[in-house]
Amino acid sequence: MTTLPLRNNEGFLEDAGSWTPEVAQEIAAEDSIQLNENHWEIIDFLREFYKQHEMSPPSNRLFVKAVKEAFGDDKGNSIYLMQLFPGTPAKTACRIAGLPRPTNCL
Repeated sequence: MTTLPLRNNEGFLEDAGSWTPEVAQEIAAEDSIQLNENHWEIIDFLREFYKQHEMSPPSNRLFVKAVKEAFGDDKGNSIYLMQLFPGTPAKTACRIAGLPRPTNCL
C-alpha cells in the first residue's frame, strides 16, 4: 500500500507533482475502481492535456469533447466515461490523475 500525498477535503492532491501511478491506483481503489488500460488511456490523456494547457478540462462537457476529439465517438461520450469514472467523470478522472479539480464541476 502506497502512502498517499497530502490531499484537500475533496481528495485532490495538494501538489500535482507528488502523483505516481501507484498513487492513482490507491485513489481509484477508494472509489472501488480497478484501473485497466482503458482508464490509463484517459488518465494519460488528461495528464498530457494538463501539461499542454496548464489546467484540467474545466467541465464534464468539455472533458467529453476533448476525449472525443482525441479518441473518437466510441470513447468520447458520457456513457463510456461514466462507466470508467463513475459520478462526474471529469472530476473523478482528474482526482485519480493527480490533477486539480475541474473549475466548473460540482
